[in-house]
Amino acid sequence: MKIDDWLLDILACPACKSPLRAVPEADELACTSESCGLVYPVRDDIPVLLVDEARRA
Repeated sequence: MKIDDWLLDILACPACKSPLRAVPEADELACTSESCGLVYPVRDDIPVLLVDEARRA
């Protein structure tokens, strides 16, 4: 997964607006909020930030 650090700095969870962190071994972005806990897929190095596509951690 190739997501630049500057992009990770501005990406936020669409559901709760908390920052996201990369999970490179799974090609996912995880919400850093413990109450939200959504994990978003990254397909072809493009984050899919749709709540309907996310899964619970």
